[in-house]
Amino acid sequence: MPSKYRPQIFGWFGDLDKGPYSVPLHDRRLSYANNNYCAFIRQDYNDQIFNACLYIIGFIFGTGSTFSFLWLITEYDNPTIKPFTLMIIIVGFIASCLGMYVLIPELYLNLFSRRGSPIIFNRKTGKVYVNESDFFNFKFLRHPAVFLQPKKRRIKEYDWGDLHGVIIHNMSRNALTSTVLMVCQPGTHQVIDHIMLDPARAGAGSTFVWGWINSFMVFYKSANIDDGEYKSDQEAEFKAHRIDGQGWSEWMVEAFNATSQEELAEIKQRHHVKQ
Repeated sequence: MPSKYRPQIFGWFGDLDKGPYSVPLHDRRLSYANNNYCAFIRQDYNDQIFNACLYIIGFIFGTGSTFSFLWLITEYDNPTIKPFTLMIIIVGFIASCLGMYVLIPELYLNLFSRRGSPIIFNRKTGKVYVNESDFFNFKFLRHPAVFLQPKKRRIKEYDWGDLHGVIIHNMSRNALTSTVLMVCQPGTHQVIDHIMLDPARAGAGSTFVWGWINSFMVFYKSANIDDGEYKSDQEAEFKAHRIDGQGWSEWMVEAFNATSQEELAEIKQRHHVKQ
C-alpha cells in the first residue's frame, strides 16, 4: 500500500501513526528535555568530520575530472581523437557535472552544519522549531545561485499537528532507514516540506525516536526526560553547547519554554513577530 502523503517521498517504506508509545529511549540523539520541550540532534559531530573529508576528496576528484574532460573537448581538433572517443568524453563530462551537483550540497551540509542541528518539540504549545542548513532537505532541483550561499540556513516554526512521520530506505547495503517528517497543509495529506528527524537507523530502531517524541508530546509516562545528553536541570549547559551562536531567533529560544498558546502569542508580540 503506498503512502497516503502526496507527493510520496523517494525510498518510502511506511507511514507512522501518532499517539503514545510505550518505548524506552536511551539514545545519543536526545540532547535535552524538560517539562516543556525536548531537543533531538540530527547529526553527530564525528560523522560530520568523516563525511566532510570524504566529500572533500570527492570534490577534488570531481573538479579534476571536469577540467580534464573540458581540456579533452578543446583538443577535439586533434586527429587522434575519434568521434566515439568524443562521445565518451562528453558523457563523462555530463556525469562529472551531475556528480558535482549532488556532491556540493552534501559537502556544504557537513562543513557548515554545527552542533547537531537540533530540532525542538514544545509539548505545551504544540510547536516544532527547526534550525538547519538550507541543504538539509530532500530537494534535487536547485537553482545554481544556491551554491554561492554555503552557510544559508532555514529557521522555522511548525505545528506538530501538521507533521507526520514516514520511514524511508537509505538505499544502502546495510539496510539503514530514516524517519522523515512530512510537513502537510493543515487538515490534508498534501506535502509542502520535509524535515529529517532521525537519519541512518538500523532495523526497528528507526521508530524509537518517533515513538518517544509522540509519548513526550502527550507527556506519556514512558518519556523519561532525563534520558538525554543533559539532565532536565542542565538547560543552560544544553543551550550553551547546542543553541548559542547558531543563529536562533531570540523569540524562538524564549518560545522553547512557552507553556501555553497565550504565552507564545505574548512572546511573539513582544518581539514583533508576525503571526
